Amino acid sequence: MPEAAKGITPSQTVGPFFAYGLTSNGKYDWNDAFSNNLVTPDTSGERIRIEGRVFDGDGAPVPDCMLEIWQADAQGRFSDPQDQRALPNSSFKGFGRCGTDANGGYVFDTIKPGMVPDPDGQPQAPHILLAIFARGMLLQNYTRIYFDGEAGNAADPVLALVPADRRATLIAERQPSNGNAVYRLDIRLQGDNETVFFDI
Repeated sequence: MPEAAKGITPSQTVGPFFAYGLTSNGKYDWNDAFSNNLVTPDTSGERIRIEGRVFDGDGAPVPDCMLEIWQADAQGRFSDPQDQRALPNSSFKGFGRCGTDANGGYVFDTIKPGMVPDPDGQPQAPHILLAIFARGMLLQNYTRIYFDGEAGNAADPVLALVPADRRATLIAERQPSNGNAVYRLDIRLQGDNETVFFDI
């Protein structure tokens, strides 16, 4: 074996991801199984848009990142067999996926989730679970999106675990808009003002 061929085999990272079949967004000739628009005709609740950009440790946008969200409906129910409160007549699934654009931008159209109980029955503030898949990462990162102005944020048991000076990295700020509410949250994978990620 030549000397140059010796060494450690590189690890596999979770990105750049193979986009076909993961984040079509109308770009491919197939049925979009996953979309960044979670709203269905029978969905009740306040329609919102969540947007932002993903940045690497140097502050450069990440153009080949994939994001997934999972959330409760406006009544705080998950579309999951384990949630016995879920209504069978709604087609809202609470799951969405999108890739970032050339500027690291992402957008999700959804509804504002309701409060959900934690495992001990304590109420959690409205939030959305977010998974980030990106180049150079061996595993996806998990975080949460909270909403500014929510009274429940102060008592949320998970948000309380985050140091006070870092909580802003999880709180989407409401933006001026003429239509549905728009919230903005930028994701910083490393560096200054790095987003808080959870070890789960």
